[in-house]
Amino acid sequence: MAPLRQLVVDILKPHEPAMLSIADAVAETDGVSGVNAILLEMDEEVRNVKFTIEGEDIDYDTVVAVIEDTGASVHSVDQAAYGEYIVEDKQTPQD
Repeated sequence: MAPLRQLVVDILKPHEPAMLSIADAVAETDGVSGVNAILLEMDEEVRNVKFTIEGEDIDYDTVVAVIEDTGASVHSVDQAAYGEYIVEDKQTPQD
């Protein structure tokens, strides 16, 4: 199977732990080279955060387990890039 190089996930998390703690835990996961975390929405109960994760061979199940161990959950997988390199998204007339 081709390696997973980039993963964009939508995360739902309680106010604690901090987004920084979860991003750091994911970044420490084998196969992950970097994590970008962006707060999308905040309400009284939860925060919605987008994580863009890149690496040489990301293990999706391990990343999900690390996220869930913090009390957060993966709401959706919004993008995945597999193969020898990450293919940049190109605009088309439909965009």
